[in-house]
Amino acid sequence: MKTRPAGIGNVNADWMGCLPSKLSAMPLKHLAVPGSHDSFTFWVDVYAPVGPDQKAFVKYLATMFSVIAKKVMVKWSMTQNLTFKEQLDAGIRYFDLRVSSKPGEPGNEIYFIHGLFGHKVRDGLIEINSFLVRHRKEVVFLDFNHYYAMDAEHHVYLIGMLQEVFGSKLCTHGAVESITLDYLWEKKHQVIVFYHHPSAQGNPLMWPGNKIPAPWANTTEPNKLIQFLETTLNKRAKQGSFHVSQAILTPTVNTVAKGLLWGLRNYLVERNLPTIMSWVEAQRPGVDGVNIITSDFVELTDFANVVIKLNNLLLSDQDCKKR
Repeated sequence: MKTRPAGIGNVNADWMGCLPSKLSAMPLKHLAVPGSHDSFTFWVDVYAPVGPDQKAFVKYLATMFSVIAKKVMVKWSMTQNLTFKEQLDAGIRYFDLRVSSKPGEPGNEIYFIHGLFGHKVRDGLIEINSFLVRHRKEVVFLDFNHYYAMDAEHHVYLIGMLQEVFGSKLCTHGAVESITLDYLWEKKHQVIVFYHHPSAQGNPLMWPGNKIPAPWANTTEPNKLIQFLETTLNKRAKQGSFHVSQAILTPTVNTVAKGLLWGLRNYLVERNLPTIMSWVEAQRPGVDGVNIITSDFVELTDFANVVIKLNNLLLSDQDCKKR
């Protein structure tokens, strides 16, 4: 594991619980919340088969060149270095989650996946729950948005797992405008799960995916990303949903070929972070502003802290002085 920059620690472990009452009474959709992209990729298994989310030619190369090819894949599959606990301690409250079964493996076990398989989902959920037990006023968004090699039984297993691990911490699906921190604290809810699959329809503890749109720029160019973020923010629905601004760049096949041995972080992310962070710093939460903002490698800058501090803009001058 690489060395963490100064200031990561647990400096923001209780930031929601420390917000002024004016902010805890506001709908969560109007607050600025830091999130991570492909949140679980801090560890992937180079010895497991390539994931079913990959194209046939990638699977072929991995079969032909085995662990060597997978070690190159790691450089492009990993978008985070911090574990769930470390991300939570740093202030991250939204997690972008992709899951899969392992084809051919008996049983219904589910794993995190991004090109390569990661940890068992259950282990990640338990780690998140352990944090929430210690920090009773913190709330997390769990966005399950991609599923691979999963049939009806796998979905039943995963939904049951979520209810088993989090229990009464799960927030019942309702009007987005009514979800404030005050409301969640009163109900002792700390987890909002979004489940982008018909299997969850009718389950009041699983929020439908359309309640948390996350437009994807799909570009390697920072200027095009910024333009896209601005455009989609301006089109953000006024009612009925949260909103995710994905402040991330996405490599193409050509990008990977050019920076094959460098990897996502060294070839694409680090050099463009100043431009992306300048956009983040210029944002404002509120009715027409940002809500959830996600980033790759959240520890490389003061990302979480910058996003959290945007909420100060919602306070009056008097409230700012009190804080």
